[in-house]
Amino acid sequence: MIRTITAAGVMAALVASCTVVSSSYTSEGYAPIPGSITYGGQPRTKLTRSPIGSSFPHTFTDQTGRTVEEIYVLQPDRTLRIVERHYRPFLAWDRDQ
Repeated sequence: MIRTITAAGVMAALVASCTVVSSSYTSEGYAPIPGSITYGGQPRTKLTRSPIGSSFPHTFTDQTGRTVEEIYVLQPDRTLRIVERHYRPFLAWDRDQ
């Protein structure tokens, strides 16, 4: 009986310590670089049909010739925030970047 009550108390404490996160992206975002959708300001058209918090990728080539993939998240004010940026390897032996 005591074990059951103790186990229930521990489980209740664990569940109570959990927090709900609205998005898995918590950073302030990355600064736009040439080729980014938000480089030079936010786009003029607003994404009115997309749900708030939705994300999408954008792939482009930067000024050095490397392929860049960025992931954007739609904010509540309908602006875009860059939450991830990945540089693809330029050459086969350049895979650790």
